[in-house]
Amino acid sequence: MLDFLFLIFILPFATAQEIPDYDKPYAPIFFDRPIYSWTDKIQIKIIAPSWNTDKDLIDSIGDDNENPIKVSTRSHSLEPYRLTETDVSSGIFTGEIILTGFLHDADGDGDYDTTPRTVGTGPTNGFLEVERDSAVTVSFEFADGVVLSESVPISWNLGTVEFANDVFVNDDSVIVRVIDLDMNLNPEAIDQIEVEVFSDSDVGGITANAIETSESSGSFVATISLTQNSASSGNRLYAIPGDNISARYNDYTLPKPYSESDNLEIQAQSRVESSVPSTQRLENLQINISDSFGNHLTSVSSDQQVQIVGSLSNLQDYDQKFVYLFQVRNSENYVVSLSWIQGQLSSGQNLDVSQSWTPKNSGDYSIETFVWTSLKDPTALSNPITRSISVE
Repeated sequence: MLDFLFLIFILPFATAQEIPDYDKPYAPIFFDRPIYSWTDKIQIKIIAPSWNTDKDLIDSIGDDNENPIKVSTRSHSLEPYRLTETDVSSGIFTGEIILTGFLHDADGDGDYDTTPRTVGTGPTNGFLEVERDSAVTVSFEFADGVVLSESVPISWNLGTVEFANDVFVNDDSVIVRVIDLDMNLNPEAIDQIEVEVFSDSDVGGITANAIETSESSGSFVATISLTQNSASSGNRLYAIPGDNISARYNDYTLPKPYSESDNLEIQAQSRVESSVPSTQRLENLQINISDSFGNHLTSVSSDQQVQIVGSLSNLQDYDQKFVYLFQVRNSENYVVSLSWIQGQLSSGQNLDVSQSWTPKNSGDYSIETFVWTSLKDPTALSNPITRSISVE
């Protein structure tokens, strides 16, 4: 009988619920980031051990009108909003909401890209409208007249675009990366954006799809192949070695001091090179001297007009632009003649190039020929050729 009475006496105390200490409110509020964009998912955590009222169950807080949790911006709010305990007796309560922004054309195509709405009761079904430069505030009425709160800012971000490498070989895949947190329009799905990519040889270029690397990363990657013998199409860009390639991204979600209607064009550059050494891309053959009729000359007289003739061969399977330079030096190493010809060689094409020269004085001369990519870019496409000649 005494054992029975003892059980009756202690049992109520073994299952009694702890009452929150209203005189010492402790329920710090945390967010998973220090700042958010307009369509991010926000993870909320409140550490409230005194609200662990049932040691054997998962507790909830904030979902009643006496001690509500309110999630709000300047113009919209969710109240009451429920958070749930992470584990039995953890005293840590969590929930999440998805920001839905406001009506705005985020990619410049003329259509709105957001669906603003404010709805949900928690812990994971909340959607909240928010402006560009705003804040989200979470408040918890810990006790009557005792409200604990914490805020986190909301802001648009300036996008960036970059190539994975400064230089790509012509058979590489070109990786273009765009980082724009504002274009993570659905934090629970993989988003896509467009980026324009073009080259010196194809200024029209292509518009490539850049795919988000994860559901809420705000980092987008486009993979582009290069072609030297076919037109640009899809995610394939026509570019030959020596070309600069550019990526252009238009950002329509700009932070202050830009206005909401502003947009900004952001560019990055890289370069295409060949796996073949530059001096082996064209073959520069021996220099010949001929008269105006094309007859080879073995001797030259002063004041006689002659033709300096060189030969080029394109050894690559793509067209190549070039500039061919003729330079004549006298016995004192002074340049007495300098001229050049610009052109383009098709794949496998052979071409004779010539320039007239009239020596004014007798003596020994050195004739040199150079083949460069262009006058602005003196990358040698072959080794220079030198020939000596005596003028009588």
